[in-house]
Amino acid sequence: MIIRASETGDAEALAAIYGHHVLHGFGTFEEVPPSAADMETRRRAIIDLGLPYLVAEDAGAVLGFAYAGPFRQRQAYRYTLEDSVYIAPDAVGRGVGRAVLSAVIAACEAQGARQLVAVIGDSGNAASIGLHTALGFEHRGVGKSFGFKHGRWVDIVWMQKPLNGGDTRDPDTAGIAL
Repeated sequence: MIIRASETGDAEALAAIYGHHVLHGFGTFEEVPPSAADMETRRRAIIDLGLPYLVAEDAGAVLGFAYAGPFRQRQAYRYTLEDSVYIAPDAVGRGVGRAVLSAVIAACEAQGARQLVAVIGDSGNAASIGLHTALGFEHRGVGKSFGFKHGRWVDIVWMQKPLNGGDTRDPDTAGIAL
């Protein structure tokens, strides 16, 4: 398995992986899978900010992807990013999530980010919560019943990982351009 920067040609695979989670899971609150063109537009928006959008690939097949985007579109948040990670259903349990999210974390640190936040759909999402915990994220809270999907109310779980010393010192970069 290799971890690499995503490319335009990955859009179909990204849409297939994400679409599965849209239709069958609670990790995302979207209810209609985006097209490959939509996924490419989203991917390009992250890349255009200079942020990481990475894929895990094995034998030419994309097994999963992860990226970091702006936490919110306000200037004071320029040092805080939010991660997302999605794995193909047939690749779950093979270390794909750990590998691709670890690479995103390293890229965020290299860019001078100070906080990385995970907003995980579903308080019962043990795989994502466990992955983030294993990579040093700390539980920060639960938003009860933030969404309604697949006929039930769904929580969100907030997790946070300080990078580059977090809030122990003032920023030494300009942060991301918002």
